[in-house]
Amino acid sequence: MSAHPRVLVQRSLPTPPATRGSKSLYLTEAAQQGLTPERKMLFVGQEPANEHVAAGLRVEPGENVVARRKMFWANGVPVRISTSYFRTDVAENTRLDGQGFVLPTLQAAIEDLGHRFGHATETLSCRPATPYEADLLDIPGEWVVQVLRVGVSTEDVPVHALETICAATRHVFPIGQAVGTDQF
Repeated sequence: MSAHPRVLVQRSLPTPPATRGSKSLYLTEAAQQGLTPERKMLFVGQEPANEHVAAGLRVEPGENVVARRKMFWANGVPVRISTSYFRTDVAENTRLDGQGFVLPTLQAAIEDLGHRFGHATETLSCRPATPYEADLLDIPGEWVVQVLRVGVSTEDVPVHALETICAATRHVFPIGQAVGTDQF
């Protein structure tokens, strides 16, 4: 069993628009909860889309997509792995496939490419952690909660799929109704 203390991080569903449009959804959420957040970019590049990401982005499973994978900690405890996925026709050769964090925000970079937010769906599912996830999150034998948010433009193009893998025992998920104008 993990030597890490239990940390409960809130991950609101749906994501409040002000949080979604901030510099970092996680850094904003954690700071609001009085936690000390950390994040690190793990990977930026193309990889084959898994089935649920492919369905969300309307590409074939196994087709290459641009992935931006980050790791998150709260008070020094690993809590979350989050990956942004983009269709290559949206992100290839743009700031979205560049190394490091996209500044000032990912939302601004998407809008700079001419995409306007239409709607999003967020789904939550629970499953055993993969060996990769269990190792990164230090949760051997535990389950994860997978949140998949797919943002679609006003032109009906699925622009951004955000897959968040949460250590199940370290999260709570307040579920409410977003009000106002939402964003990718």
